[in-house]
Amino acid sequence: MDLSASLFGPWIAWLANALALAGLCVAAWRVPWRQLDAAALNAWMGACVFDLALWLLRAGLNPGLSFHMLGAALFTLLMGPWLALLALAAVQIGLAAGGHADWLALGLNWLLTALPAVVLTGVGLHLARRFLPPHFFVYVFVNGFLAGGASLICAAACGLLVLGLAGVYPWDALLEEALPYYFLLSWSEAFTTGLLLAVLVVYRPHWVATFDDERYLGDWPGKR
Repeated sequence: MDLSASLFGPWIAWLANALALAGLCVAAWRVPWRQLDAAALNAWMGACVFDLALWLLRAGLNPGLSFHMLGAALFTLLMGPWLALLALAAVQIGLAAGGHADWLALGLNWLLTALPAVVLTGVGLHLARRFLPPHFFVYVFVNGFLAGGASLICAAACGLLVLGLAGVYPWDALLEEALPYYFLLSWSEAFTTGLLLAVLVVYRPHWVATFDDERYLGDWPGKR
């Protein structure tokens, strides 16, 4: 989703920017900056560059309807939800700085893509920890694969809902022409998130902030 401020009234874009700025301030306040691992932080910065490349690999049918991977679920699992929100904002600022996004619509895009995707992934992780067994497969498949695909669908649904309510496109065009493409793209998001998460957990578990050896590998004979 790549919304432009020209598709909506100017007051909507400014209101979205104000709300996004407030949300980012809360996220920055909640991040435990002094407890962050320096090596992991460098890796997360590299992840931002990788995610920026994924956002650039996009296609679109009409203004505001672009198709690209998000990386929000992977960011949430690697960094935790608060830092993930900041990182995704940095990715979108990088896009705008390169002329690939509308500066005035940054808040709108963050609210409709990054925020719902991160919230869904974070809630899914909380529910999995509470109701599902603490197993490595559960973490990779449920929190990685399934949450990755669901997070993209959630972000796409929020964007399509706003476009429909604003009357930018007719509902039948959004539901019949755009939504199916997002369902197809969600499989790529799910596979990429699950695969990268599994590799990182095996080889660089200290980069994955939400992974706990004692919880997920405590009973394994080959525990590190």
